[in-house]
Amino acid sequence: MDTETYTLTSPPSTFSGSKIHAKPSFAENATVNTSGKYVHFFKKVISSKAIPAKVKHHYDFHEIKQASSKASTKNAEADSDDEEEDPALQNIKARDWKKQDHYTILGLSRLRYNATPEDISKQYRKKALKHHPDKKMALAGGVSNPQFDEYYKCVQKAHNTLIDPVRRRQFDSVDPSIPDGIAAQVSKKNFYKTFGKIFELEARFSRKQPAPKFGDANSSKEETEEFYGFFFNFDSWRSFEYLDKEDAGGAENRDNKRYIEKKNKSAREKAKKEDNQRMKDLINECFKQDPRIARYKEEDKTKRNAKKNQKEAEEKAALEAKLLAEEQALKEKLEAEEAERLSKENNKKDKEQAKKIIKKEKKTLKSLIKDSNYFCPADETLSPTQIGDKLEAFDKLLAANKAPEQLVKLRSTLEASVAAGNAAEVFASLVAEI
Repeated sequence: MDTETYTLTSPPSTFSGSKIHAKPSFAENATVNTSGKYVHFFKKVISSKAIPAKVKHHYDFHEIKQASSKASTKNAEADSDDEEEDPALQNIKARDWKKQDHYTILGLSRLRYNATPEDISKQYRKKALKHHPDKKMALAGGVSNPQFDEYYKCVQKAHNTLIDPVRRRQFDSVDPSIPDGIAAQVSKKNFYKTFGKIFELEARFSRKQPAPKFGDANSSKEETEEFYGFFFNFDSWRSFEYLDKEDAGGAENRDNKRYIEKKNKSAREKAKKEDNQRMKDLINECFKQDPRIARYKEEDKTKRNAKKNQKEAEEKAALEAKLLAEEQALKEKLEAEEAERLSKENNKKDKEQAKKIIKKEKKTLKSLIKDSNYFCPADETLSPTQIGDKLEAFDKLLAANKAPEQLVKLRSTLEASVAAGNAAEVFASLVAEI
């Protein structure tokens, strides 16, 4: 018959009474009623194995092993989604607890800073139960190993650190998952996924919340500018007390305490400065690789060129309109001058023609009055005085009819009167109208 040996730890300091292991009850939710008997830990270990209620004696290890095997199978099915433990983790020393990843120790490396206090407590109970030194020694066939205690202390330290809000915040500030360097050249295909995850992790350190999202290729220019404006002026709450090499609380005296505090402060400031530079390098590298920035620059360039081209086109159109207006004005001016010149020429010709007509008509009228005996009967002989009076009246008649058409009309009227034989009367009538 296979047997397992369960070695109990020392009784708690509050215990008083016999250390003989009395028979406990294994019923579900049963309480230990054995007064004065040290069964607390034994009851805890055995009850965790889901032991049936009817166990003859707690030293009946065959039944315990069978119940333990069934319970292990059941628990394995329930915990199938737990993180797989790295066997190398169980070799770490408790004194190196500051170097350990507390989230990984408790199986919370996937949740990390998103883990709730309930998640931490739940995982701690699982890990504490799994890695308790007594259980590990029992599973090792009763062979003790100092590393069992070392790793159990690491589990306890991880729990104590993460369950305390102040300590957890200090640890989160130096979370091992935070990349130390900047992202190398990322392909355009993976750009948004890679940097989106990086800045999602970095955003948790911002004093201002919520932080803008990284976005994707469809993000507007305003959204992208908001993101870069936020992270170019990133205000981080990260502190680096967790990395203090010495604890000032353990100083021997006041001077030594001040010295340690000063050294720790200097180291924190240096780490803070380096982290700020890391963040600047990260956002600068992201900005340099961001295809959206290149696209926005090209769009802005296109807009600027469009405005420039539009302005140049408007200036060109205005210049062409001005030149056209000037050309039209010059053309109209030349046409007006030409029209004026032609008008003057025509007027000159008209005047010359009018002069010729006037001269001709006057000559004709003078001949007519002379040939018509000065518009008197042909058989009448006129004295010089009478002739002079007739010519004087004739001159007045010519003076009153200076225009060519007037002279033509006057000539026609007088010729008609001569032909009609009433020239004297018509001439006298015309002179009287003056």
